[in-house]
Amino acid sequence: MSTSTIETFPNPRPEREFEIAIDCPEFTSMCPKTGLPDFGTIRIRYVPEARCIELKSLKYYLLEFRNKGIFYEAATNQILDDLVGCCAPRRMTVVGDFTARGGITTRVTAEYSQQSRVGG
Repeated sequence: MSTSTIETFPNPRPEREFEIAIDCPEFTSMCPKTGLPDFGTIRIRYVPEARCIELKSLKYYLLEFRNKGIFYEAATNQILDDLVGCCAPRRMTVVGDFTARGGITTRVTAEYSQQSRVGG
């Protein structure tokens, strides 16, 4: 995915800790084994540092997954890595909550915090 798609803007209250919650209920990717579409909800929760994620650009970034063959686990972790790389939050959690396929549902949770950085 192209992280250049994701835009940010200055945090209006960097001195205050607050959480931003974003739900994207129309996430679509493609199963790398079958080529069939996968559907789910991506839930993003983060505490910004200096920058916040601009929502329209996030929408376009997530649309790029539509034709990409990727497993749920990889998609959820890639979204987390890309968003952390763009806005360097204090904390962020990305949950991929995918619809049932063959009677099985999957929920993948990936987390980041500044304190848990390797070497940080």
